[in-house]
Amino acid sequence: MLAAEVTALYPGRARMRPRPPLTARMLLLKRLLAWFQPDISRPLTQAWLAALWMSLLANWPLWEQLRSLSLGTGFLLAFAGMVTAATGAVLSLLAWPRLIKGVLVLLLLAGAALAYFIGTYGIVFDPSMVVNMVQTDARETRDLLSWRLLANLLVLGALPAWWLLRRPRAPHQAFRHRLGGNLAAFGLGLAAMVLLALSVFATLSSTMRNHKSIRYMVTPLNAVYSVGAVAARNLAGPKGPPAVIGADARLLPRAEGAKPPLLLLVVGETARAMNFSLNGYARPTNPELSRLPATQLFSLGDVTSCGTATAASLPCMFAPQGHSAFDADKPQENLLDVLQRAGLAVLWLDNQSGCKALCDRVPNDFTTQLPAGATPLPAGMCNGEECFDEALLHALDRRIAALDPERLRRGLVLVMHQMGSHGPAYFKRSPPDLKPFQPECRSNELQQCPREQVVNGYDNTLVTTDRLLSRAIAWLQTKQARFDAGMLYVSDHGESLGENGLYLHGMPYAIAPAEQTHVPMILWLPEDGALATSLQPGCLATLRDKPASHDNLFHTVMGWVGARADVYKPEWDLLAGCR
Repeated sequence: MLAAEVTALYPGRARMRPRPPLTARMLLLKRLLAWFQPDISRPLTQAWLAALWMSLLANWPLWEQLRSLSLGTGFLLAFAGMVTAATGAVLSLLAWPRLIKGVLVLLLLAGAALAYFIGTYGIVFDPSMVVNMVQTDARETRDLLSWRLLANLLVLGALPAWWLLRRPRAPHQAFRHRLGGNLAAFGLGLAAMVLLALSVFATLSSTMRNHKSIRYMVTPLNAVYSVGAVAARNLAGPKGPPAVIGADARLLPRAEGAKPPLLLLVVGETARAMNFSLNGYARPTNPELSRLPATQLFSLGDVTSCGTATAASLPCMFAPQGHSAFDADKPQENLLDVLQRAGLAVLWLDNQSGCKALCDRVPNDFTTQLPAGATPLPAGMCNGEECFDEALLHALDRRIAALDPERLRRGLVLVMHQMGSHGPAYFKRSPPDLKPFQPECRSNELQQCPREQVVNGYDNTLVTTDRLLSRAIAWLQTKQARFDAGMLYVSDHGESLGENGLYLHGMPYAIAPAEQTHVPMILWLPEDGALATSLQPGCLATLRDKPASHDNLFHTVMGWVGARADVYKPEWDLLAGCR
């Protein structure tokens, strides 16, 4: 009736389309505004807001890396869209009222931490890094803490997490509607990612091919993938005891009156071969070893590691298969088990975070756990929970005396696992009286120090290792009346010291720089020892320039101590060609 009265008063408007009721227009406007002001209580909205935050802000190291490649603004925008779309798609599947907030809080904090470590040290986050992280002890964790890490966690992680937790609970929605919405958002995210990838496909494919590390820098997708891969691998892995290897292990017969072998195997930590003066480095990082006769000490200059981190390298280097065939997902016995089965005494002594299960079935101990009746460690040898590597030599005779005497009569393999040059707090790894290179970086945020100070701190750790090895050799010389003694030193992996913006270690092996895979290996044999006299004169000197790797360790040790088993490969024994 109201419309008829208006027409009578204004007959010209009768030919015009009537306006929709005010309530209808307001409803339409509300629906339009909903596209720009979504309901932030909805799990799906929270998932995509978090995806946008993490993709654009928590990936600042990724954007810096891509910007340095000068790929153009168009590619950067497309790649940012791809990362956001992919992250949003994954989170859409988790957008359920009782799940999404907890997941997002965890990912926000993880993304903030990853942004700091990737941006600070140039590392990448892949499944091997997850294993390293799980096996890191409290001492190593403390070395990584800093105020900048805390600031990253607060700004990029805790602040958005706090905002998210204060959002109201999502309104009730039928299961099928919520599932349909989540799947639709997932599909739209994937479609957007594919379309954006196709728009820059040529540049994208060449960038991913030439800069493979970029794929491990996309946060938090790198964390989701890596943690998922490790969890799936552990669930699918075999259960029960490790597979037996070298079941037929035995010792070769010794000549009557021959002394049993004593091999000191020093497993270094984070030492890179190019910084050893024995290998041609300009600085005197091996002042004590360099004074030993060249006919007794042999430094191999071209040795490659099994991995770029302790968790990967240690199990591989103590296995008989070699790097290309070793499968970390198939637990098996190792060199120490085979030597013990052959009848030798075996002792693992650790000054780091443990033996990664290698020593579980042989006698083992830590430097901080002194045997009964041993004198206390000298003042200044330890600082809190951490000791300098020289503590490995303390009370050594008492530790050996506690071993099975029958096995000792057949021989002894003593393994020392160093703290070595573990970073980033290199300044903690050398005692105050052994810091010839100054000034050294006194921070665990290496990128904040001039590179020459980082190298100074690192090189000081190598001088500390040099003194340990020299004093270990001196100790071995006191045992020559009872044993045919010798030493083999090899590091588990190398270290980046700022080359190409990279610090520390742990890069995926396929793309790791030589600084992380080129490791030192040193042999010491007294000239009058039974092993040395059984070798061709001058043959060991030829090893200095020949390529070698961790693959040789298992078989060289077996050959050194006269142990044999079906897994022994003489062609991988560095000494076999000299006998």
